[in-house]
Amino acid sequence: VAADEGILHASGSGVPPVTKDYCIIYNSNWVSLPKSLDNATFTTLENLTSTVLCSSAEVPSGLMKDKAVVVMRGNCTFLEKARIAQSLGAKMLLIASKSRLPAISDNKTDFEDVTLPIALIRYNDIVDMQLVLGNEVNVTLYSPPLPEFDYSMVVIFLIAVFTVALGGYWSGVAELENLKAVASPGERETRWKKEENVTFTPITVILFVVICCVMLVLLYFFYKWLVYVIISVFCLASAMSLYNCLAALIGEIPFGQCRITCSNKTIEVRLIFLAVFCIAAAVVWAVFRNEDRWAWILQDILGVAFCLNFIKTLKMPNFKSCVILLGLLLLYDVFFVFITPFITKNGASIMVEVAAGPFGNSEKLPVVIRVPRLEHSASTLCDLPFSLLGFGDIIVPGLLVAYCRRFDVQTRSSSVYYISCTIAYAVGMVLTFIVLALMKMGQPALLYLVPCTLITSSLIAWRRKEMKKFWKGSSYQVGWRP
Repeated sequence: VAADEGILHASGSGVPPVTKDYCIIYNSNWVSLPKSLDNATFTTLENLTSTVLCSSAEVPSGLMKDKAVVVMRGNCTFLEKARIAQSLGAKMLLIASKSRLPAISDNKTDFEDVTLPIALIRYNDIVDMQLVLGNEVNVTLYSPPLPEFDYSMVVIFLIAVFTVALGGYWSGVAELENLKAVASPGERETRWKKEENVTFTPITVILFVVICCVMLVLLYFFYKWLVYVIISVFCLASAMSLYNCLAALIGEIPFGQCRITCSNKTIEVRLIFLAVFCIAAAVVWAVFRNEDRWAWILQDILGVAFCLNFIKTLKMPNFKSCVILLGLLLLYDVFFVFITPFITKNGASIMVEVAAGPFGNSEKLPVVIRVPRLEHSASTLCDLPFSLLGFGDIIVPGLLVAYCRRFDVQTRSSSVYYISCTIAYAVGMVLTFIVLALMKMGQPALLYLVPCTLITSSLIAWRRKEMKKFWKGSSYQVGWRP
């Protein structure tokens, strides 16, 4: 059985004609579609979605002659529909489906006497076709080859490396401020205890990974309810993160610092407006999150702010904790991508199913950076109009980069660990994209990012003869004393 993605190219009757492409699913064992629109032959489309074409009596005589016809799915098989359409003179058969487009799985030998092209199309696309192109539409089918590389990956790469580098740098700035701000033993002890609340110890690392595993499995089985919980949490967390990021920038501006006092507390007016702006941004995204034309920009901005705040706030106490966290999450990623297809009933990866929305759920988890694909292909129309990178592929290596930056600050090592680890992250991203292009399937990015960053950091520490200190953390990190 072969199920392939193709494109239905539709043209209206206006001058100049308005055209639009739609996703189709076809079986390459039955029909071979051209690779491009060169010398394409167009056929007039007859909309018969009021029938399922399980009997030739459903259609008036001569209505299908030399036309492309679209009918609804019904209780009869694709083969029965195809033979009826062919006997009535149709040149192309489109079968509209209101549910997720399935693979066409009838036996090849049964279709040896069928010569007209057969394809599945979304019913919503037929409705859109009438609204956009009118009632007089000409169509043709083709299946362009998948592009070797999509330039949206370059944008994904720049966003990821920028976020990791900035998050690590911001964490280093906070570390430097902590070192400079300690003025008395009491204040120092209070500050250290405060920092301990956001520090990942080996035990909390293991607990965190277990929670990730449980949450992913729960999402797989209860996606249609939990997805709204994740959306709500993302709105709250991203609004707070955006506020923290912008507040740090505004704090460097020496103007507009007027304050108001309420309940014996003083607050800057500009921070009140900033809080309103951040909440509004999250609410706007929540309302228009399924608007693909521009909502992805807002999601990426909120996502970058979330990742930056996460990297800056959660601190790894030493390289040992970094190795445990990155190692366990690497195993988590590989298991749920490559191993779970041998366990699930439908042979699908739990990770991929949850990312795509199990059972065709229209709501998607807002835990990815999204960039529209720039290369035109059938996959762009059918399933993946966006290139995606999960927040975890930024945050997890970002925590190691942040630790390297703080270690540089504590040991005054001229940012050698930070710069080397950031470059290693960029190399890991490039390696991920190369494997993605070669394998033509989604990859667990941590499979390449984790070895690149961990090995590079280890080599730098070994080369500088600081491995013991790097492994256990500096004296400040484990409890700074004067």
